[in-house]
Amino acid sequence: MREIGGIDSLLKTDVERIDGGFGLERTVKELEIPKGQEGEFGRTFKDAINKVNSMQKEADMAVQSLSSGGDVTTAMLAMEKANMSFQLMVEVRNKLLSAYEEVMRMNV
Repeated sequence: MREIGGIDSLLKTDVERIDGGFGLERTVKELEIPKGQEGEFGRTFKDAINKVNSMQKEADMAVQSLSSGGDVTTAMLAMEKANMSFQLMVEVRNKLLSAYEEVMRMNV
């Protein structure tokens, strides 16, 4: 399973995908908050991504343990927990992008 990087790298491809030539990436960079000054939402989102990442690592360790005679049940549970948490994170990201796209379509 691949390790999840920081929130910036995770969302960069999404920003590029919805940019559509409007210079959105430049606008996003102008709005970046200095490290240590992000709001509660940013901290919460980063914490959630870190928890998903740790579940992915635990699943990897359980699979490695299984290959050396570990418990099958533990490995399967760890893999399912990691899979479900990743799917939930992807759905939350999709909802956030959908909301962002809708805000960008609003006339000001």
